[in-house]
Amino acid sequence: MCGRYASSVRDAEVVDLLDVDEVVGEELPPSWNVAPTDDVRVVLERPQRDDDGVGAAAAPARQLRTARWGLVPSWSKDLSTGARMINARSETLTERSAFRVAAARRRCLVPADGYYEWQAVPGQRRKTPWFLRDGDGALLTFAGVYELWRDRSRDDDDPGRWVWSVAVVTTAAHDALGEIHDRTPLVVPPGARADWLSTTTTELEEVRELVASLPEPHLVPHVVGPEVGDVRQDGPHLVEPRARDDGEQDSVAGTGGPA
Repeated sequence: MCGRYASSVRDAEVVDLLDVDEVVGEELPPSWNVAPTDDVRVVLERPQRDDDGVGAAAAPARQLRTARWGLVPSWSKDLSTGARMINARSETLTERSAFRVAAARRRCLVPADGYYEWQAVPGQRRKTPWFLRDGDGALLTFAGVYELWRDRSRDDDDPGRWVWSVAVVTTAAHDALGEIHDRTPLVVPPGARADWLSTTTTELEEVRELVASLPEPHLVPHVVGPEVGDVRQDGPHLVEPRARDDGEQDSVAGTGGPA
């Protein structure tokens, strides 16, 4: 699963790297401890309308905007549903009622430095926290799906009446990643980002094929300190490798990555 991640990238960098056309809303401060229900920045494409609001423009606009982490389906009675829907499993993405429509029509990218995972270690009460990132330090883009939820308690002219929310798509973790946890975010590589965001891919079978075509990510893990388990903690120190006791292994067996 993905229950915590780091996102220190600034809007200007995302705009440049992901060819964003429009920036919507204020920039969020960097965070090295993004938690469920936090506001996060996402990249998506939205169809454009003519000046009279009737016809769709030839090309959609790629936007950078804010969404709440934890997808709130349109049929939800309140926002609390989102706290249980921070992740969407790739295997059932096109089947579950909470995600099916979003998978077909509302896909997005979630920019991140990397994500945290907690590994159960035999003989130890406390799980070991790991940070997983791109080996070259490149920006990761997690596959996401988003939804718009109408807050009926707000007036029609209230700009906050529509709540944007997002879920991170996860997939089975293999190789070294699977030794830490059996799930991992579905990472969309640069060459597949346009396809993931495309508003013309709306058939569920096409979405399934798109998910299946994404390669397994090759991420570098290292152990970090226990402070990341406290949502009140934040700062770049959270992603720094933890100082080790003598005899402790440097990394997950077989990864060859730094710890």
